[in-house]
Amino acid sequence: MEPLTEKAQQLIFDFEGLDQPGDWPGGASGITIGIGYDLGYVTTDEFQEDWADILGPDLNTLKTVVGLKGTQAKAQASSVAKIKIKLTDAEKVFVERSAPNYAQQTAKAFPGVDALPADAQGALISLVYNRGASMTDSSSSNNHNRSEMRAIRDIIANDGLSMNDKLTQIAAQLRSMKRLWEGQGMDGLLKRREAEAQLVESCIVVV
Repeated sequence: MEPLTEKAQQLIFDFEGLDQPGDWPGGASGITIGIGYDLGYVTTDEFQEDWADILGPDLNTLKTVVGLKGTQAKAQASSVAKIKIKLTDAEKVFVERSAPNYAQQTAKAFPGVDALPADAQGALISLVYNRGASMTDSSSSNNHNRSEMRAIRDIIANDGLSMNDKLTQIAAQLRSMKRLWEGQGMDGLLKRREAEAQLVESCIVVV
């Protein structure tokens, strides 16, 4: 895959913001630091590799909350609230560690994605960074919450579509995902899907 483009990187930065350990994001999230780096979904070794050169003594404190999710993470947020992450450090970890990792996940989730224009690839990296790469509906979901992910995968793999058609249909699926969060006070996700869709559409070649 192409390196994450400036436009795609800025999109992710804008929507992720800078997370501090004491500000638990809610839902099924773990303690989240930096640019959306969720300690609930990494191993201790992964965390060590990604942050050891940056955090110093705070590394061992944060290791105590690695793997905690949901209410367990919420209960421990106050114990790490004194730790503050610098924006420059967060961006360094994102660029050097997180972005390449999520590019690999995106490539596995959407075979053939590397044939798309670079900004479209970046929009899908943003999607995977936010939602994960799973193609399987949640067991508790009755709204087929991963159907658009599967549709995007199939669109990319469809050799019968022109590139412009693929981009148009991918953008449409990104917008379709908004159904999952509409009316739930989650306007940030609605805006993010729209921004991703527009980034994909910006790659369409007008003849």
